[in-house]
Amino acid sequence: MIVESSGQQRVVLEDWVRAATLAPSLHNSQPWRFRISDGVVDVFADPGRRLDVLDPGGRELMVSVGAALFNLRLRIRADGLRPSVACFPDGERPGLVARVTVGEPAAASDETLRLAAAIEHRHTNRQPFARAVIPAGVLDALRAAAVAEDATLTVASPSGRTAIIALSQAADRRLRATGGYRAELARWTTHRLPHRDGVPHTAAGPWDALETMPIRDFGLLRPAPARPSEAFEPYPVIMVLATAGDDPAAWLSAGQALQRVLLTATWHNLATTPISQPVEIPAIREQLTGPCSGVWAQMVLRAGYGRPAVATPRRPLGDVIDV
Repeated sequence: MIVESSGQQRVVLEDWVRAATLAPSLHNSQPWRFRISDGVVDVFADPGRRLDVLDPGGRELMVSVGAALFNLRLRIRADGLRPSVACFPDGERPGLVARVTVGEPAAASDETLRLAAAIEHRHTNRQPFARAVIPAGVLDALRAAAVAEDATLTVASPSGRTAIIALSQAADRRLRATGGYRAELARWTTHRLPHRDGVPHTAAGPWDALETMPIRDFGLLRPAPARPSEAFEPYPVIMVLATAGDDPAAWLSAGQALQRVLLTATWHNLATTPISQPVEIPAIREQLTGPCSGVWAQMVLRAGYGRPAVATPRRPLGDVIDV
């Protein structure tokens, strides 16, 4: 793909940024900004969109930005160009996470094209999933996707699944009792006017009739009669994404691994739900991998086959691209 004029180049760069903004983020907060110039896209974290109660250290913010960075890399690669990524290149520019420079032409692999095609179809799914087994080959593909981005993905055993669900339920109870939690939830879910961020009621999902599935209840502040109640799958597939470190660089890697896993799942027609409550309570997060394991849990995922999910809104490019 060759772009001849500066005007054409800007259109292409904006198209790549638009793909980046389709990444998942905590409460659909979309905590990223971009600056584009000749063949370069700077990726920034937006601290004003960090959730103070759930993410005081900015870990999940950085994971979200990492997911957006992966989409950006992927789209450039799918368009037949080789991106070069420098992380934290300039410590004097607060919030700068990565600088992506567009390099020489290079043919995109079939896998790259498949993952890029999945970007627009990946949506968090909070609906019940079918009682169907995920083939072993698909689970292997998800594990390989995590490894490709310097992370690991562990599929929980039946006993491990029970333990993780219990930890998630305990984390959810503790979060609900935390001061400011409901106010923060309200900020991102109870808009009276159309918003281009947050989680609309159409994406909140039904009540869990058995109240066992560890999915964040985005309908918590809405009247109960406004939402249906459904039975969720009794034996969900639960996976833990982990990294060898636990600093901003590891969080950024975790976000890129998370997005590669989610896009791989989407290509295989799987529905996915990030479950972040157990990694938002430090003491519970340690129990997911063990304090002596040398790895850190960054996200818990639920996967299965389900009805299509509703897409959440996205902010216009004018709000995320700095002039």
